[in-house]
Amino acid sequence: MSKHFTKNQEGIRFLRGALSLSQAAIVVRGRLARRVREEAEKQGLSIEEYLVELLSQGLDPRDRAREYIEAAKELLNQAKEELSKGDVRQAAEKLWGATALAIKAYAWLREGRRLVSHGELWEYTDKLGDALGEWVYDSWNAGNSMHTCFYEGWCRRKHVEQALKRVERLVRKIAEIIENPN
Repeated sequence: MSKHFTKNQEGIRFLRGALSLSQAAIVVRGRLARRVREEAEKQGLSIEEYLVELLSQGLDPRDRAREYIEAAKELLNQAKEELSKGDVRQAAEKLWGATALAIKAYAWLREGRRLVSHGELWEYTDKLGDALGEWVYDSWNAGNSMHTCFYEGWCRRKHVEQALKRVERLVRKIAEIIENPN
């Protein structure tokens, strides 16, 4: 989904190389970038989640789940890139986003349900854990702790590397289920 986010002189985040749709890229700046950020924040979504939601409207639940899991995979790749550059906080936030999108993908696939809050994500991990096993809780807790890491900056590279392993497992497993739902 989105490649990188950056801030301009006014501190407004905008998408740089924003949407990779096949080989195309869209750059959003200024007023439109500000509006995307504001709308995402109003809905309690990351910019990635907001854009996936907008772009997947009208799709059936399985196709919508595919869009969410593809965005989660892209965030995993971005997390690895950020780690390679030494940006632990950005890597952590990408891992949180991948975790949330993977769980949302599963909810779309299994129930056609849109999860809209952190509380609903917490609640849904119980269903996911029942379906896939106890390891899901480790993946969820690792991904969720990365959200705190981004805001508080307490974690270290090793924490992010360990969380990456657990979140990757979650994303991989949910991607397999989406491709082979039976």
